[in-house]
Amino acid sequence: MNWYIDSDRPIYKQLVEQIELRIVSGVYAPGDKLESVRELAMDAGVNPNTMQKSLAELERMGLVFAQRTSGRFITEDLKVIEEAKKTIAVHEIDAFLEKMKKLGLTKPEILALMEKTEEEEN
Repeated sequence: MNWYIDSDRPIYKQLVEQIELRIVSGVYAPGDKLESVRELAMDAGVNPNTMQKSLAELERMGLVFAQRTSGRFITEDLKVIEEAKKTIAVHEIDAFLEKMKKLGLTKPEILALMEKTEEEEN
C-alpha cells in the first residue's frame, strides 16, 4: 500500500489516518508486528521523528501497543478496531452528505442516486 502525503495538513496526522485505515481494513491484522520506526519512515518518505509522533498517537488511540524490546504491534482488541472503523465511516458519511447538500440534493435524491450508481457497478 502506497503512502499519500499532501502539503495541506500536518504530515503526522496523515500518517495516523493511513495507518489507522490499514488497521481497520485488515491490511495490518490484529497482533501483527509493525516495521521499525525507521523502516516505516523510509517507506513513507518522512522523517523518523514524524513517524514516531504518528505511532505515539496510534498508541494513545489504543490501536497500537509497544513492547519494550520487541517493537510495536497492532492491538488484538477487536472492539477497539471496530470502533475506529465506525468512527472513520461516520466521518466519511458526514462529509459525503455535506457535499450532497451543498449540491442541493435531498435525502431521497441522494438515496436514489446511490442505488442507481450501485446497480450500474454491479
